[in-house]
Amino acid sequence: MNRVYAYLRASTSDQDANRAKSQLEEFAFTHDLKISSYFTENESGALLARPELFRLLDIAEDGDILLVEQVDRISRLNNEDWTLLKKLILDKGINVVSLDLPTSHQFVKQSDEFTKRMLQAINSMMLDMLAAISRKDYEDRRKRQAQGVQKAKKLGKYKGRPVNKDLHSKIEELLLDNKSYSSIQRLLGCSRHTISKVKKNINR
Repeated sequence: MNRVYAYLRASTSDQDANRAKSQLEEFAFTHDLKISSYFTENESGALLARPELFRLLDIAEDGDILLVEQVDRISRLNNEDWTLLKKLILDKGINVVSLDLPTSHQFVKQSDEFTKRMLQAINSMMLDMLAAISRKDYEDRRKRQAQGVQKAKKLGKYKGRPVNKDLHSKIEELLLDNKSYSSIQRLLGCSRHTISKVKKNINR
């Protein structure tokens, strides 16, 4: 029996990466699946460097399932980075099953080799399409945000994103205690970018 690994991601430490956990559990229950492990992190989908995703990919073996809520949980990447990530997934024989991609749901069923290869070909094409859509949505939102910031600056209303002082204080304490970025992420559920910002302030 192939294993099922659930991947949950949110872009910032202020967002709940576990928001979709109940949906993944319901899908697994409906399809008579058991989720072996959950991999959760707060990192941007536009970045290839995501420790928990790559820990999952390192552990997963041929035929195992990577279960996500939406394709954009694994990719808002540019074309070059998506090509690298997709190649790693395909080379290991991992099947991506996404709740928003019905064609991928067939991978939870046992099938003959021909049917399996046909499904992989169809699903690969659909993954490419949804990854491209996710990237465009990411770029459009970034463009709108930048336009909003520029407009606010012209009107003298831009104050920047408020700092989570409590979170930054906890990160600072752990950094001063020589904790690694990965351990701080596990303890606080924050992003590496946030940890890096706090570290720069300490070193000033």
